[in-house]
Amino acid sequence: MPDCNSQCFLCDLPIRFDTYKGCTHLCKYCFVQRNNTLDVEKGESVKALKSFVEGGRSMHTNWCDWNIPLHWGGMSDPFQPCERVHKRTLECLQYLAKTQYPVVISTKGKLCIESPWIDELSKCNVVMQISMLCSKYDKLEPGAPTYEERLEMVRVLSKRVKRVIARAQPYIHDIFDDVMKNIPRLAEAGAHGIIFEGMKFVKRKPGLVKCGGDWVQKENVLRADFEKLRDECHKYGLAFYAGENRLRAMGDSLTCCGVADLEGFEPNKYNLNHLMNGDKQEPTAAQQKVGTADCFAGMIQTTAGHRFLRKHSFSTATKWFYEQKREYVNEVLGKSGKG
Repeated sequence: MPDCNSQCFLCDLPIRFDTYKGCTHLCKYCFVQRNNTLDVEKGESVKALKSFVEGGRSMHTNWCDWNIPLHWGGMSDPFQPCERVHKRTLECLQYLAKTQYPVVISTKGKLCIESPWIDELSKCNVVMQISMLCSKYDKLEPGAPTYEERLEMVRVLSKRVKRVIARAQPYIHDIFDDVMKNIPRLAEAGAHGIIFEGMKFVKRKPGLVKCGGDWVQKENVLRADFEKLRDECHKYGLAFYAGENRLRAMGDSLTCCGVADLEGFEPNKYNLNHLMNGDKQEPTAAQQKVGTADCFAGMIQTTAGHRFLRKHSFSTATKWFYEQKREYVNEVLGKSGKG
């Protein structure tokens, strides 16, 4: 069953779906490698997808009473080589083509532009996100298609799906010039926009600062780069989105996945990202019902906290979570005043 991840307090599309567990792209920076889950196994099935689309909700997703776009591929690429054998993704695409349920798919896998996958994608209500920064990253992603191959994916997909968005993440200052040079190329290939997010490191390195549980690049360094990258995107008609939580307000939309303005793609805007950036949203009817706060349980490691969540709603838990984790939330969303 599609599940709500731990980013529900700030992410507009926090309900994820993955047809596989593990990934053979072997990206050296990937957070999944921290959990040693590189051995690929079958993940969620079309049966689980169908249950959610038809209204089924778990304790983690019962706050959602509308057709929120699913984020497919947040933990494992749905178009990695094993899909040729299992065709788990293809089966789900065939179902989504019939239902027209909105979905955002994140991938680096070029299988998505081959038949029969591209044929089914063309029938779906789908936005494709292609993770790509520059050719220098090819050596950091030994199991994935090259940057140039992914640029060709953008060219093909932009003619077949609702829109294509490039994910320039994880970004580091060292590749600024390379990324800038690729912006006009992405525009020419038909991309709608680019999402920028800085790299997160597990261990401390010179020049990094602590933010949440990670070591990250300084905010002022990223901000200076993002301002120039944003201007360049706009120069070539591309939307600019800041997936970097500390700089989310720099983007053309607080919904960094780039779908908020797309008909039929309604994200969740009742979260701390919107509330703390001056976009006051009202909770839905379901978000105000007692018993819809369990998605916060994974971030609250106390018996008293779990007891509180069982007796409250998503909307009250959102505010309560901020009170409980004020310093952490301010730091993650760039409101602490730290660099």
